[in-house]
Amino acid sequence: MTGTVHVRMYNVGFGDAFLVTVSRAGGTWRMLVDCGVHNQGQARPIRDSVRAIIADLRAASADGVPRLDVVVATHRHADHVSGFAVDDWEEVEVGEVWLPYVADDDDPDAQALRHPEAAHRLLGLIGRRTHGMAADEWPAEIAAAHAFALNSLGNAHAMDRLLARNGQHFATTPPVRFLPEKADPDNPIELPGVGAAVHVLGPTRDARQLRRMSPPTHAGWLDLALDVPLPDDGAATPLFDPIFEVADPSRLPASLEQTRRSLRLHQLTNDAGLLAAASILERAVNNTSLFLVLDVAGTRLVFPGDAQYGPWEHVLATKRALIADAAFYKVGHHGSHNATPKEFVEDVWREGGHAMVPYGLVERWKDTIPKRELLEALHTHRHNVTRADAPQAGPDVTVGEDGLWSEVVLTTR
Repeated sequence: MTGTVHVRMYNVGFGDAFLVTVSRAGGTWRMLVDCGVHNQGQARPIRDSVRAIIADLRAASADGVPRLDVVVATHRHADHVSGFAVDDWEEVEVGEVWLPYVADDDDPDAQALRHPEAAHRLLGLIGRRTHGMAADEWPAEIAAAHAFALNSLGNAHAMDRLLARNGQHFATTPPVRFLPEKADPDNPIELPGVGAAVHVLGPTRDARQLRRMSPPTHAGWLDLALDVPLPDDGAATPLFDPIFEVADPSRLPASLEQTRRSLRLHQLTNDAGLLAAASILERAVNNTSLFLVLDVAGTRLVFPGDAQYGPWEHVLATKRALIADAAFYKVGHHGSHNATPKEFVEDVWREGGHAMVPYGLVERWKDTIPKRELLEALHTHRHNVTRADAPQAGPDVTVGEDGLWSEVVLTTR
């Protein structure tokens, strides 16, 4: 018995949208993994990409009704979910929605991870820093921190549709699965009609691994100063010993008060600190990504979301065999330095697979994403690399009109 797996990567820009179609044993199963784009890296309006996806689903349907068996949102970053805010999704019948457990308000482990609240607080700090300033006057560090915070906040309308709340919905009201389940028997998830399964490898519930966002220098493609860990307690060290504090400011000499006003302390800023906080928040949300392996009769496809070092460390330690002989790898976090471990590329993943890089230019990251050393290593190990921004047809790879999408076709047993 043979079958095929089609993986279509839509060129949304700096974002992810992957349509996976499994045809085997007389059945067909379709999954959409993410649909979003970064607001500073759009190849086209996200509505156009959504309409293209729906048109493809409609064309593949015998009765013209667009359908998906599963919609996956790996994590709530806007470059992965913003497309679900588009109302055209109301035309699409969906069988199930899969989200990471951190999106479940009733999950005790999720309640300890309050990324949206942190993003709101950070935006408040940025707002005070930029009060009275035009956007084009913002320092570069603040503009970058603002973009990180917005991306980490995600998109409320998109999440409402995925969770069927506040009037947002698909054509159906699909059940929502928060993954991975705590009980091992619930993994893998068997796929009806095609003799395939999905293994849910993350996010881990180990808080220590969720905090590990960047690899050690020897294990990563690049080491950034922003990757210095925060103190465990997060407490600030007082600038002065309490014995030097004046309880009653009215007792200060007038000369000291005049000197204090001349310092304009309210104008002092820590732009690098705000950027560092925003970067840490961005990577913390990445670490809560769903990490999936689709297994079709031994042909395995790896979808890690934007998982960074901690979750990867967990997978390499516990599920190494599932990813070693992968036929396909969705390159994590658009090819950044800390979302694809060196160990995976250099020592674990067997040569000759397909790698797809969902990438579009964001000016401030043009020299670091995708990481050149990562791409070179993929080529060195004879993997066929397809970039969304520069699609090229080749063996098992086709390209849609105007570069709207690239598609890899895999043959299975």
